[in-house]
Order: sequence, then C-alpha cells, then structure tokens
Amino acid sequence: MFAGIGGFREGLTRAGDFVCVGHCEIDKHADRSYRALFDMEGEWFLDDIRKADPADLPDFDLICGGFPCQPFSIAGVSKKNSLGRATGFLDKTQGTLFFDVAEIIRRKRPKAFFLENVKNLLSHDKGNTFKVIEGTLRELDYSIYYKVLDGQGYVPQHRERIIIVGFDNRYFHGKENFSFPEKPDSVACIAEILDPEVEKKYTLSDKLWTYLKMYAEKHKAKGNGFGFGLVDKNGIARTLSARYYKDGAEILIPQEEGKNPRRLTPRECARLMGYEDKYIIDAVSEIQAYKQCGNSVVVPLITAVAGKITESLLNYHPDE
Repeated sequence: MFAGIGGFREGLTRAGDFVCVGHCEIDKHADRSYRALFDMEGEWFLDDIRKADPADLPDFDLICGGFPCQPFSIAGVSKKNSLGRATGFLDKTQGTLFFDVAEIIRRKRPKAFFLENVKNLLSHDKGNTFKVIEGTLRELDYSIYYKVLDGQGYVPQHRERIIIVGFDNRYFHGKENFSFPEKPDSVACIAEILDPEVEKKYTLSDKLWTYLKMYAEKHKAKGNGFGFGLVDKNGIARTLSARYYKDGAEILIPQEEGKNPRRLTPRECARLMGYEDKYIIDAVSEIQAYKQCGNSVVVPLITAVAGKITESLLNYHPDE
C-alpha cells in the first residue's frame, strides 16, 4: 500500500523470501517509476486505497506500506459515548487512510504487517494519534512492535522513522519471537554516494546561494536553526525531503574554492535512499525523481527489518 517507487518491495525482495502479489499507488508519476523498476505482469493493482474492496485482493502473508499521517481526532469520542454510539476502530479512524489499511487487515487477516511513518507520529496530538493507531491494531488481535529507527548506519543520512510491525495472534498466539535489528556499527559517508563530476546545472546560482545565506543569517539572529545544510563529505546528510527539488537547501555539497555548493543529482539522491544504480530513475522528470526519493524509505533498513520478519514467519510452526 502507498507503494511510491517500490522501496518496500525492493527491501523485502532483498530479504530473500518475499514475492510481491500487488501494489496500490495513487500518484501517477510514482507509479510510472514503479513500473519501470519492476516486472508486475499479472499482479493486482489499484490506484486509490479508498476504493479497495478486500474481497478483490489476492491472498497474502504480509501487508506493508508507509501510510500518510493524516490528522486523527478523538475529541468526539466522549460525545458519541453519551449518545450511545460505538467508538470502536471503525469509528475512531473513519476518514483517514489508516482506516483503509486497518480494514484490509481486518478482512484479510495477513500473518503480519509492516508499516512506516514519520517519527513525529508518536507525539502527534500529544500522543493521542498513535494511541488510536496502536489501539486499533491491538483491537484487531495483532501483537504490536514499534520502534524509531534511523537510516543512519544503512545510508549516509540521518532519517528517523517509526516502524510498526504486527503479527496475527490467532496464528502465532504470541509466539512469533520477533525483535528489531540492531543498528549497524559501520556508518557510510556522503563521499561514497557522490559522482566525481556532475553537470553545472546542479551548482547553485549566485542569486540562490546569496539568498540561502541571508535566510540562514536572519533565522540565526532570531535564535533558531533554520537554514541550509552544507555537508561534510566525510559525514552524513540531513533528512532528504520531498521538497529537495526546490533549492536543495537541506543537503548542499561543497565544491572547490571559488564555486558555489551544489545540490545532489537525482541519482545521488537515489543512492542516499539505498537504491542501486541499476534502478531506472529517469522514467519521470527530475522534479518528480527528487520528490519520489524524498518520499521513499531507506531500502536497506527495510531489508534489515524484513529479515527479522522473515525469521518469525519461517521459524514458527503452528502444529508443533
């Protein structure tokens, strides 16, 4: 679900034991990239999860995706209680895309799910949003594991995301024996993903570079940290965002004396997310490629978690 350009698919495939049976993606540009990357002949596809009828979906062991974090409101729960109306998960999550995921899980009962979202999901609305999400998934009779993991260590980028993994209690009976992977000891650096030479168009113009410096100084004077991020090539980058195409401000690469810094190329952005160079990224415009990389998941981190899910799925034998 919310397949984007297929970071989950690639990560799960690298784990060695998963075969994708279908995907859902509403953004036509992301789906164009997805189809350029994968052979999906005969697979199920839907553009809008809100139109999904679980009865039409193929059978599957695992559902995955990075669902959008739409605002959840539970302010009306007490009022509905006073009216004698139900406030189960169907009510509390109605109108959000998470509801659509939960409904598919409820109807199809996969052995496991693997979800991803921004770190701030934990603190959104003073923690109430995540409380509803966790409660919903437990109400469906799944055991829940969640942890904030950083892409740093897998790629040279500080990128914290909450990972939520669940297992069907009716199948595993709490004996799935799952744990999140340990953070890798080695840390890659930005220099490892950079091309030795890039086109001049990626170098910031004098006008843009002057603006970014003035903008940073203005906010520094106000006592906050807003501004561009000039990267140490032997270090790691800030989080790549979907807006990177606008000015590249959060990750700027220093160049030799006398030259303004430059932004990453789309190919370098793909590497920063853990995609190998065999991946086709020019099926869409550069603007779309930047957006798609910024919206993607860190592929090797997904692979690491998928490996742990694989162990739980393959090592549990319900008849024993």
